[in-house]
Amino acid sequence: MISYLEGTIKFKSTNYLTILVGGVGYKVSVPADIIAHTKLNQSLSLFIHTHVKEDALDLYGFETPDELAMFELLLSVSGIGPKTALSIFSNGKLPKIKEAIIKGDVSFFTSVPRLWTKNSQKIIIELRSKLGSLGLLDLGADSGETKEIIDALKSFGFTPAESREALKSLKDSEGSVSDKIRQSLKWLGKKT
Repeated sequence: MISYLEGTIKFKSTNYLTILVGGVGYKVSVPADIIAHTKLNQSLSLFIHTHVKEDALDLYGFETPDELAMFELLLSVSGIGPKTALSIFSNGKLPKIKEAIIKGDVSFFTSVPRLWTKNSQKIIIELRSKLGSLGLLDLGADSGETKEIIDALKSFGFTPAESREALKSLKDSEGSVSDKIRQSLKWLGKKT
């Protein structure tokens, strides 16, 4: 298995590079930001994921071992293939991907082509614990007053995760639903 390549860029496409290593050219699919900041004949080192299928052997390259590790974590989620996982990297860099998983930001993942809500939720649920934030995971359905407040905050454009965070920040647990919505909006307004 190929796990690392160091060579010269001989060809650039919209989603892959051909890297010349010792007289052999390797076609390596890479995130869009790598293509954007590299030039022909530039030397480049990449950490590689070798994806073997019945009819193909594909290489996916990343600049750091952490990016490669995240790519492989994404592949561990059923229904997520290497092209979709690579599209997630083209949608945002590693810190943004981690943040989206930890905060439960489904909209970040659904903005990736061919990645629908169900698989986006699956990514968050399956990977959140692997990133060390299981304590933040709330799989229980919101009920009563909490649901009412979260629904109201969603109508103002806030995500459920942001709404829950605002609710946790409320110092005064007393007060009407409308008071809590007002206080949450104030808190959210200070964050942005």
